[in-house]
Amino acid sequence: MVKKLKLNLIRNKFREDGIYIFGSFDLQKYFKVLQNTANLFINRNVKQGNILKLRKGLYMFVGTYVSEMLIANRVYMPSYVSFEYALMFYGIIPETVYTITSATTRLTREFIINNISYSYHCIKREAFTGYIKKDFQGQDAFIAEPEKALVDYLYFVAIGQKVLNERLELKGINKKKLIKYAELFKRRTLLKLINQIYVKNRRNRKIIY
Repeated sequence: MVKKLKLNLIRNKFREDGIYIFGSFDLQKYFKVLQNTANLFINRNVKQGNILKLRKGLYMFVGTYVSEMLIANRVYMPSYVSFEYALMFYGIIPETVYTITSATTRLTREFIINNISYSYHCIKREAFTGYIKKDFQGQDAFIAEPEKALVDYLYFVAIGQKVLNERLELKGINKKKLIKYAELFKRRTLLKLINQIYVKNRRNRKIIY
């Protein structure tokens, strides 16, 4: 006899176990059903508007909160949130950033999910480090440390693929850690750019009497 999957039962079970993004494999594993049964359940509920397709093989329940950071991590793996979005998160740049930007070791890609843009920039494997796991409203996701997010961003400025933001806030940045991460990219222009930014930052400081 073929098992029948029930929407509310699955939604509640996954919520209890902290599963916010899932695929047919998760249904097979948790509810002991065949792949065909799992796929039919997902496809039917996507059509009915109960399940949202994030990308091929990845889904979430409509009406269930899922952190944009977690979505960014899972949609394109391996990856961690970095660049402008992380800089905004830490207050290193003052502007509001609407695209969720991430670093990956895979090809550069962009996805539009639920009207939100998720972009991924490829960095070398040696530099794929400097990220931490943080809790975003009860959901864990990987995001770069402030220094690594800044280095990732400045690397692309150094190679001419991003424009330098002139309003970088360096007050909370650990310069030694910044340099340590920059050295992983093995690019002199990056180290030179960091030095220029710090020199300019010192010149712009004004003493208020």
